[in-house]
Amino acid sequence: MMHRPRSRVLGVVLGVVLRGSVVGCIAGGLVATAIVLTGEDADAKSSFDSAYGFDRTWNAALRMVRVDMNMKITEKDEQSGYLLFEYKTQESSKPTSGSMEFIRSRDDSVHVVVQLPQMPKYHEQVLVDDLARKLRNEYGEPPRRKPPAPPVVDAGAEGGPN
Repeated sequence: MMHRPRSRVLGVVLGVVLRGSVVGCIAGGLVATAIVLTGEDADAKSSFDSAYGFDRTWNAALRMVRVDMNMKITEKDEQSGYLLFEYKTQESSKPTSGSMEFIRSRDDSVHVVVQLPQMPKYHEQVLVDDLARKLRNEYGEPPRRKPPAPPVVDAGAEGGPN
């Protein structure tokens, strides 16, 4: 019966274990990379278009954040159309920063963008849904948009050949 030196056997076993560890590390790294690449963007945001006009949308959002949700407003600028606040949840006692942006359009509608960068996206969507509900409850159905004017068709020059 032939015996291998103990150090040689240990070397073979150690080599197999190390190769397994390297393969495991590579596989773990690939899985982690796949999770990061398929996850939501860090700058995710939720938005909606309000047909209630800037003044009504701004006032409803301000009341919702400050009065209804009892959150601290850290900065606001009605002219520029933004509102910064401290967002609190029942899950966490520590507030995080939040913002609402109000972008005016030519047809008097307002594009509202809500961002809570440190929270999951569904928190932003809840704020968007709450604001849309508040506007409907306080002001009724949104005003109908005027249909666009029909295009003017040029019938050609008068007195042209027949």
